[in-house]
Amino acid sequence: MRLSGRGLRCVRGGREVFSGLEFHAAAGEALAVVGPNGAGKTSLLRLIAGLLAMDGGSIDLDGGDAELTLAEQAHYLGHRDAMKPALSVTENLTFWAEFLGGIPADPAECLAAVGLSHAALLPAAYLSAGQRRRLSIARLLAVRRPIWLLDEPTSALDAASQRIFAGLMTAHLAGGGLIVAATHAPLGIPARELRIGGES
Repeated sequence: MRLSGRGLRCVRGGREVFSGLEFHAAAGEALAVVGPNGAGKTSLLRLIAGLLAMDGGSIDLDGGDAELTLAEQAHYLGHRDAMKPALSVTENLTFWAEFLGGIPADPAECLAAVGLSHAALLPAAYLSAGQRRRLSIARLLAVRRPIWLLDEPTSALDAASQRIFAGLMTAHLAGGGLIVAATHAPLGIPARELRIGGES
């Protein structure tokens, strides 16, 4: 499986964010998108996820499931943690598994993998920022998709949680997945860099 972008151009609010952007990532690889604030890191992830329209260029996935769109084969983890505060941790995860479709994993196993078993019945409103981020990461495990698009994925995570997440990313890559992550901080795993927008 290979994900690639050619000649990508993005315009937001009448301003050209980037143009002529090229990238590629293959199964088993992580690509870290780095650059200063406003360079277009998040916009690139949203283009790949199909959440923004391209103003030029193309994005192609070779070797994926021919019956599914790129968006249907990707998890997009934004920098905001999308959850319903009144629902429990388990209910939030179950909602996302049903929304995403596919064959869901056991919610209890997903929560255990991110160290949230003890909070399974708590309303999400009671979670700390780091715990909310871990619940968002558990969404990546709830339904298997080969492409992870991660926007500042280690934000709000303490050192121990970062190590847990690094292990999950390593396992995902070992299973043939690929990762494209917009980040200011090291991911904790080997990754090629794509620098956009000049020096940070």
